[in-house]
Amino acid sequence: MRALTWQGRQDVRVESVPDPRIEDPTDILVKVTSTGICGSDLHLYAVLGAYIDPGDVLGHEAMGTVVETGPEVRTLSTGDRVVVPFNISCGACFMCDQGLQSQCETTQVREHGKGAALFGYTKLYGQVPGGQAEYLRVPFGDTLPVKVPKGPPDERFVYLSDVLPTAWQAVAYADVPPGGTLTVLGLGPIGQMAARIALHRGARLVIGVDLVDARLERARARGVHTLDLRQLGGRLAEAVRDLTDGRGTDAVIDAVGMEAHGSPAAAAAQNITARLPDALARPLMEHAGVDRLAALHTAVELVRRGGTVSVSGVYGGAADPMPMLTMFDKQIQLRMGQANVRAWTDDILPLLDDSDPLGVEGFATHVLPLDEAPDAYKRFQAKDDGMIKTLLTP
Repeated sequence: MRALTWQGRQDVRVESVPDPRIEDPTDILVKVTSTGICGSDLHLYAVLGAYIDPGDVLGHEAMGTVVETGPEVRTLSTGDRVVVPFNISCGACFMCDQGLQSQCETTQVREHGKGAALFGYTKLYGQVPGGQAEYLRVPFGDTLPVKVPKGPPDERFVYLSDVLPTAWQAVAYADVPPGGTLTVLGLGPIGQMAARIALHRGARLVIGVDLVDARLERARARGVHTLDLRQLGGRLAEAVRDLTDGRGTDAVIDAVGMEAHGSPAAAAAQNITARLPDALARPLMEHAGVDRLAALHTAVELVRRGGTVSVSGVYGGAADPMPMLTMFDKQIQLRMGQANVRAWTDDILPLLDDSDPLGVEGFATHVLPLDEAPDAYKRFQAKDDGMIKTLLTP
C-alpha cells in the first residue's frame, strides 16, 4: 500500500510499504478514505526525530471503511464506516472505565513511562503504524472505532478522531460557567474548534489570541473576539482585562504547547536538538527542554483569580519553571492531558447532523491527495497559503 513515511528531519515521503494484516482476533482492517494532518505531526516532522525511525508510517486522524474483521469482532462488519480515535484504548481496563482512555492500562507504553499508545507517533507512544496511508490495522474492533452512518461526507465525522474530542475536553476542563468568559491562546485547529464549542455551550465571550491573519479572520467569522498578538505585544493582559471588567477571563485554554512560532528561544532549542544524534538528543529533550512556557505563563496571567487554565497544547519538556507563587496566590485550577477520545464521542455525535452547529463541514482549509502530503507538511509548518487544517484522501 501507499503510506506517508518519516525519513528524517523535515523529510516525509509517500512510499510503498507492506499492507497491514489482522494480528489479533479483535482487530479490524480499515480502508482509509480521509485522514488529517495534525499540529502534533509537525512535532515529528521537525523536533522529535530522536524517537522515530525512518520508514515509520505517520498519521493519527483517520476514518474509512471496514474491509476485514478478526474472528472475535462482533459489532462491526465489512462495509461499515468508522472513525478511528487517535489514542489506542481497550475500553475495558480500570482507566478506560474511569473515562481516561488516554491512560489505558492495556496499551500503556511502560518502557517509557507513558500513557496509552497512539497511532502514527513515536517510540514513546508505541510506534504503532499510522493512518496517513491507504489501509490501517485497528485493534479492539468492538470498543475503539466509532461507527458512523453512511451518506454524509467524511468531513462530517473525521474530526471525531482527534480535533473534536480534544477541543471538547479542553472546554470541559476549562469549566466556563454559563454566560462566562474564555480566552483561547492559539487559533490552530484545536483552538478554532474549542472557541466554537465554548460559544455553542453558552459562553458569553470567547477571546481568541493569535498572530496569523488567516487564523484570526477565521475565528472572527465564527463570533470570536480576536486579539492580534503582533499588535498588542506586552499589552495582551491589559486588553483582556479591558474586556472583562478588569478581572481576566473565567478560564483560559492553552492550545499552543510546544509550538515554536514566534518564540526564537524555543525555535533555536528545537533546531539544535533535531540535529543531534539520537543518543544525545533524547536526554536533552527530556531534561533541558525543547520549548518554553510562554503560552502557559500567559494563560496564568490572563485568567481571573479563582479561574481555570486548561492545557490542550502538547509540551515536550521545558526548562522554565512554573509560576507557582502566582498560581497559588490567584487560586488557579489547572487541568490538562491527552484527550480521552472515547469519553466524549457520544456527547459530540448528536451535533454532527445536517444543522452542523460547529461548522465541521468546510472546517478543512485544504483537501489534498495523499501524494501531496510532503508538500502539505511544508506548507502547514510555514503557515502558508492560509493552511489551517488539511485532510488527505488516500
